[in-house]
Amino acid sequence: MVEPTTIEHLAEALCGVSAILFTFIASFSRSPAVERQVQNLIAITLIAAAVMLWWLSLSGGELWGSNYLPKPLSLVCVIIAIAARMNIKGENVSFGANPHTIGKESAEE
Repeated sequence: MVEPTTIEHLAEALCGVSAILFTFIASFSRSPAVERQVQNLIAITLIAAAVMLWWLSLSGGELWGSNYLPKPLSLVCVIIAIAARMNIKGENVSFGANPHTIGKESAEE
C-alpha cells in the first residue's frame, strides 16, 4: 500500500509542473508545434494530478491539513485541463481595452 504522504507529494508535484508550464505558455507559443505539445503535457499532468488527488482522498490522506480539499481540487484540475486544450490562436476574446492599441490609436490621431 502506498503511503498517503507519498500520494500527496506526487499530486503537489504534478500540480506544480502544470502551473509552471501554464505560466510559460506564452514563451512556448512562438512555435505552434511546441505550443500544442505543451498544451497536451499540461492537460496530461493535470488529469494525472486529478487522479492522484482523488486517490489521496480515497486513501484517507489530507492535503494541506484538510481531508475535504482533494476532491474539489481534482475537479478544478479537470476543468483547467480542458481549458488548457483550448487554442484561441491569439484572438482577443475579452474585448477589453488593450494598452498597446490605445497608445497606437492615440499616435494615429
